[in-house]
Amino acid sequence: MNGDSPISIRNLSVLYGDHLALKDVSLDIPAKRITSIIGPSGCGKTTLLKSLNRLLDTDDGVRVRGQVLLDGEDIYAPRTEVTRIRRKMGLLSQRPQVLPMSIYDNVAYGPRIHGLRSRKELNERVERYLRLAGLWDEVEGRLREPASLLSVGQQQRLCLARGLAVEPEIILGDEPTSALDPQSSQNVERRLLELKRDYTVIVVTHILRQARRIADHIAFLYLGELVEQGPAAEVFAAPKDPRTRAYLTGEIS
Repeated sequence: MNGDSPISIRNLSVLYGDHLALKDVSLDIPAKRITSIIGPSGCGKTTLLKSLNRLLDTDDGVRVRGQVLLDGEDIYAPRTEVTRIRRKMGLLSQRPQVLPMSIYDNVAYGPRIHGLRSRKELNERVERYLRLAGLWDEVEGRLREPASLLSVGQQQRLCLARGLAVEPEIILGDEPTSALDPQSSQNVERRLLELKRDYTVIVVTHILRQARRIADHIAFLYLGELVEQGPAAEVFAAPKDPRTRAYLTGEIS
């Protein structure tokens, strides 16, 4: 494994029944950078993301071949402890999914599950990660209110804080701004750009403008294949594969 790549994917194929959703994908994810996975709808972007923390396990009839190495450990090896793997990764879904509890308890939920009981430490962790998510100043006086009262954009940042509170190494985003208004999308993008100083970030996006704004590294998927990957500036300025060029210019979508 490349020491600068916390995640190394080797010859990964994913089948849903007889449908081959990913075909022999190999990719190193650079540390403390934002990697954007781009490509047309149905090309395997979300399948690839879900393979990284074994969320594919929740889908019936899925078969996975190949390896996903997390810090050198094959997460699909027999007897791998899936809970421990998932703890290393915070996940932002397309739509925010707040828990039916207070703002405070949403953030404290994960640490409590993992055994943190000290009220002082919980308070410190809730404030720390609400600040990192850019939400503290907006909710400091409302921590005991139901999280459902927040705006959609605020709920997404709360989900980010909740994911960070279990202190993962990696942040996964599955089109995390697709349900948000432009201002809320900018807030989430700004947070991700700040968080890459301490975290490895992987974001699926269908918005090329967003990938251009935030990505350090690009992985372009087409019909389940990894067509091209590399530094974002290079891929956008001079794509090597004609399919990448066609996608970036809008000839295929």
